[in-house]
Amino acid sequence: MCSICEKPLVDRAPVVSVLHELQDGYERLDCHPECWKTAPREWEPFSSWEGVYSAPPPPDKKETLKKETADELLRHLISLDDPAMKNVVYVLAVMLERSKILVERDAKEQPDRTIIRIYEHRRTGESFIVLDPRIRLENLSDVQSEVVALLSGTKTLGEVSSKPEDSAEGNTEATTNGKEEPATAPAE
Repeated sequence: MCSICEKPLVDRAPVVSVLHELQDGYERLDCHPECWKTAPREWEPFSSWEGVYSAPPPPDKKETLKKETADELLRHLISLDDPAMKNVVYVLAVMLERSKILVERDAKEQPDRTIIRIYEHRRTGESFIVLDPRIRLENLSDVQSEVVALLSGTKTLGEVSSKPEDSAEGNTEATTNGKEEPATAPAE
């Protein structure tokens, strides 16, 4: 449904998606392009992008017991908002981006030089706001192991989040000529 005119969005039709920054978080608006252009507003969007609306699939009638998938785990970890899990959240988001489940829509550098990445789920249209922790390359394999352990069920969230964080301090790649260089993205 269009967030402005409240008429249904049409499958495979153009759509404008916008993140509106509120005091306690973000609000996502999905609008018909013409509604977005003509709607009066007294604020500037935190982020906006144009795309093609994909109607959600009908609900699956049979519910099967399955292991937690990467996107379910990402949703769960984001809802927990646990700073100890920031590296795991970022690696999951990059994994899902490489698997073409998520698409990065925007990246915003904050005044403290952190980067917030905005991802959109290709199938559901959900927005995910993920902090890029600038994981050091030498710590990347540890984080990937934590992700695999969580997805396979060999470790619980408590076991992973209580582990002392080697990478919490100085999460940037080694510097060259005094400039920080981001770590390379994780391999699948």
